[in-house]
Parts: sequence; structure tokens; C-alpha cells
Amino acid sequence: MSLRLSGGRRLQSPPGELARPTAARVRQAVFNLLAPELAGCRWLDLCCGSGVMACEALQRGARQVVAVERDRRIAAVARTNLAAVAGGLRRQEPPPAIEVVQAEVLSWLARPRPGNTATSGDAGKDRSRGFDLIYADPPWPDDLHSAIAAAVARGGWLGNGGTLVWECPSERVPPPPQGWRLRDSRRYGGSTVVLLEADP
Repeated sequence: MSLRLSGGRRLQSPPGELARPTAARVRQAVFNLLAPELAGCRWLDLCCGSGVMACEALQRGARQVVAVERDRRIAAVARTNLAAVAGGLRRQEPPPAIEVVQAEVLSWLARPRPGNTATSGDAGKDRSRGFDLIYADPPWPDDLHSAIAAAVARGGWLGNGGTLVWECPSERVPPPPQGWRLRDSRRYGGSTVVLLEADP
């Protein structure tokens, strides 16, 4: 399957049926919704698959991107894709910081949140403050959306005023978990995008 960013750049696709890349229509809708928040943001991509959402965020001005994927082969594809996109942005000062982590998402979120592992500029300080945007698209049969939201809240992974974004199957959209409020919800065929904010 051919995988392209909105600007036309071709990305590597995960082998076989190992991942379900976010459809181009849904990607475009998500980034339209988040457009005012993208420039200079800190983006965390959970269950990142090919890394296409993280690549889109980089392309649209994210200053730091961390992507988490449990499958070793898929994580390698995401790493290649993000490196290719970041390579075209090297003239930025400071250049964007990228990191791909191979780990199971809930185990990774349960670890203490580091503050000094980013690789560029002042991203380490940013990391210690949490992420501005967290995108979670776990394997749909696993029903991990609510568990991810709880783990994000416990670990303080979302910065003040940040947004947690779920991509969910439209026939099975979880309600906002305790401690979260619904900011927006949009259905795009079989996918529904949910934007959540932490309760003050």
C-alpha cells in the first residue's frame, strides 16, 4: 500500500497487515482541527504504527516528536519515516527533536516521565513540562483508549492546556473517562476522532 504525506512525500509502509495507517482523509481532518496548536508543539504519538501522524506533525511545525510502537518491525519503519521527514527540516533552528521508542504503550506510560532525554535544543525542558498534543490510535480490538487516558493522567504526560486525541472505531467510541472532558468529536466513516482535555 502506498503511503504519502499531505505534501506528497512518500513514506515506507509497515510490512503485510501489521498496522492500520490512518486514512489520508482522517489525517487531514485531524490536522485541520489542531492547526492552531501545531507550530512549536511537543507531540507524543502512542501506538504510532508507520509514524505517519508524527510525520505530519513534524511537517506542520512540531518542535519535538516522540513516537511509541510495540512491534519491532513497525517501529523500525516509523524511525525511518521520521528521520526522512526530519532530514528535510534541518535548516530549522533549533532542528526538531525526534525519538521512536519500541515499547508496549501502557508499560511505557507507567514509567517515570523523563526530563532530559530529548536530543535537540531545549527539548529536554519541554519534555519535563509534558506534551502539548498526544495522539493515541491503539489496535482497535484491544480497547485501550480509556486505559491510555488514565495512564496519561497518572503520569502527567499531557502539559497544561494540552489535548489528548483518540482515533476510535465509529461503532465503539468510549465515553470521556473520569478526569477528562470532551472538547470535540468528529466521525469520518469507520473512524471517529475524539479530542479530550483534562478537567481543571
